Amino acid sequence: MASRLSLILFSGLLLAHALTFGLLAYERYQSATMVMLNTLEHEVGTSVAILDRLPANERPQWLPWLRRDNYFFILGPGTPGQPLTSERSRDVTQRITREVGTSYAVNAQTVSTKPERYQVHFTLRDGAPLTLEVNPHPPAMADWLPFVFLLQMAVLLAATWLAVRLATRPLARLASAAEAMSPTADPSHMSEAGPTEVAQAAVAFNAMQDRIGRYLKERLHILASISHDLQTPITRMRLRVESLDDAPERERLLADLGEMEHLVREGVAYARSAHGGDEAPVKMDPAAFIESLVFDYQDVGQPVSLDELAHGAAMVRPRALRRVLTNLIDNAIKYGGSAEVASCRSAEGVLSITVADRGPGIPESELENVTQPFHRLEGSRSRDTGGAGLGLAIAVQLMRSIGGDLRLVNRDGGGLVARVTLP
Repeated sequence: MASRLSLILFSGLLLAHALTFGLLAYERYQSATMVMLNTLEHEVGTSVAILDRLPANERPQWLPWLRRDNYFFILGPGTPGQPLTSERSRDVTQRITREVGTSYAVNAQTVSTKPERYQVHFTLRDGAPLTLEVNPHPPAMADWLPFVFLLQMAVLLAATWLAVRLATRPLARLASAAEAMSPTADPSHMSEAGPTEVAQAAVAFNAMQDRIGRYLKERLHILASISHDLQTPITRMRLRVESLDDAPERERLLADLGEMEHLVREGVAYARSAHGGDEAPVKMDPAAFIESLVFDYQDVGQPVSLDELAHGAAMVRPRALRRVLTNLIDNAIKYGGSAEVASCRSAEGVLSITVADRGPGIPESELENVTQPFHRLEGSRSRDTGGAGLGLAIAVQLMRSIGGDLRLVNRDGGGLVARVTLP
């Protein structure tokens, strides 16, 4: 938008400036031409009279003094030519004829058309031929004029850039404030100063941001409250079912209660994951943290392996990162049979952790949807496997709450890669 506005404004101002410059140059040319024509006839008449009264041997000495930018005299018949071809040359010849009179037998001929050059022939009283050669050309441009024009263009470009920057800055602030919106973080209000339109937009945006923040927090609070309150009656029901005599229905009820407990725990975890940013970051070596987590899985016989790790200190939120990696590793084991954990640093120093598997992967059209709460893929992620559809949603929300990112991509050769990028 800024580029388009700059181009439109600069093009319009440049066109207007070029038209003004062209009109001024044309008016200057016309004025200079009229002045030249008005003075030419008088100067030529005076010069011819001087040369006519001088002795023939003194006339050559006067020629340099009578020379002008647009014409000069030749003692002689000049160069043969053709009849005058331009209206301006005929007008100049008529003016000179009126000025000097008919006694000099004035006659004019065109010598060249490109560039235009013509000669006016006189016959002095002693019979000597005299020729006036006229080379009409526009007035010369001042040497400083191109530099002034370039300076004007620079000022015009700077003014356009400043105007567009001032006009688009509120939109940039609005976009930044919109991107910074979070269900847990306190809203970052825009400044309500500035022009009336900008101030009104900022007030409306701040009010909308407050309302959305309240709605999101209420939703998370309701989810957390319901999930937490359901734990008590589920526990009582489990105790009562366990006190029943052995019967086929008893095991089914216990299985249903176990699934309900899992859903409630996942619901509470999802609600709490939005507050992952409340945990204070700790300076530590992420490689050692990942090794410890993987060794815990290996100690209980889980197929989790370590690939290359990037060492070095980083600011990490341990509880949030552990929950994210645990969810990703559990998913990799559940749907891919094993998990491969690795980490690396980019050239800019950004730390990324990957959890890869060799499972069936996820269809490209579902890569974004699987990170939504309670979204499961049929067949591979059903209730029979114990999935509640919240594992990836919890991981994504935790990463967003701490300023990181989580991306899912299908792996070459089959499988899935989950890439966690730390802030």
